[in-house]
Amino acid sequence: MIKENYLSVTGGKIWYKIAGAEKGGTPLILIHGGPGATHDYLLPLEELADKRPVIFYDQLGCGKSDNPADVSLWTIERYVEELDLLCKSLNFKNYHILGQSWGGTLAIEYALSGLSDRIKSLILSAPLISSSRWAEDQREYIDQMPDMMKSTILRCEAEGDFNNPEYQKALEEFYNRHLCRIQPMPEPMQKTFEKMNTEMYSYMWGPSEFTVNGTCKDYDASERLGSINVPVLFTAGEYDEATPESLKYFSNKIPGSKVIIFENASHSHHLEKREEFIGVVRDFLKNVEN
Repeated sequence: MIKENYLSVTGGKIWYKIAGAEKGGTPLILIHGGPGATHDYLLPLEELADKRPVIFYDQLGCGKSDNPADVSLWTIERYVEELDLLCKSLNFKNYHILGQSWGGTLAIEYALSGLSDRIKSLILSAPLISSSRWAEDQREYIDQMPDMMKSTILRCEAEGDFNNPEYQKALEEFYNRHLCRIQPMPEPMQKTFEKMNTEMYSYMWGPSEFTVNGTCKDYDASERLGSINVPVLFTAGEYDEATPESLKYFSNKIPGSKVIIFENASHSHHLEKREEFIGVVRDFLKNVEN
C-alpha cells in the first residue's frame, strides 16, 4: 500500500510518500541529497517496504514539493525544522532515518537538535559531515585524474569559467569515477538529475562537487558527532566522494558506530551495489530492533 500527501511547512508545502504503509515494522524515513536533488534516486530502496513503512519526501524547492522563489528558506536549520514537522505529522512511535549525502547532514543535525526522542537509529550513506574535509578529499581525487583534465579543472576554477565545455567534460569524468560508476546512469538517478534544482545547489554548495563556495562552505559537524546517542551505520563506496578514510575518521567519534565500504562503488553505492546495500541495511535494522 502506498500513500501520498502534502504537508505545510515554513515556505510552502512538501510532498511525501509512504510505501508499505500497512506494514508493522519500525518505519524508515529517507532523506535525499543535493542540496536540490529529489527522492527519485532513492526509490530502489522501496524494496525495504516489505517489512516496514518506508517514507520518501522531497525537500522544499525540490521535486514534487513547492518551489518558492525565496533563497532565505534555503538553510540547514529550516530543512531540519521541515524534517521535524514531517516526523511529528506521521506520529510514529519511533523510526529509523537514512540520510544520503546532504541528506546525511540533515539526519545528523536532526539527531543533534534534541527535537525528537523517537529516533531509533541513523544510517548515514556517504554523508556530508565537514565541507572542508569533503573539498580536500575531492582535491586528492582530482590529483589522480589525467594531467590535461586536472589542469583544465584548476585553470577554469581560477578563472571562474565553470561553463567551459572542457571543464564540463572533465567534470563528467570526475562524476563517472566518484558520483556514479554505472553508465548510462540508472533511471532513478537520471530522473533526479532531470529535476535537479541547480539554483539551490549552486547557492548552498557551489558549481561542482569539488568547488565549495556556497552557504554551506563552512559547515562542520565533526566535533559534535560524539553527542549522537543512537546506533549509527556509515556506508560508502570504495571510490566515494565521501571517502572511506573520512568516514572511518568520523565513525571513531561515535562510540559503537559501524562502517561498511562497498567495493568498486562510488557515491551512488546504493544503486551500484543495490542488493548488497539493501542487505546491509536490513541486517543493521534487524540488529538494532532485536
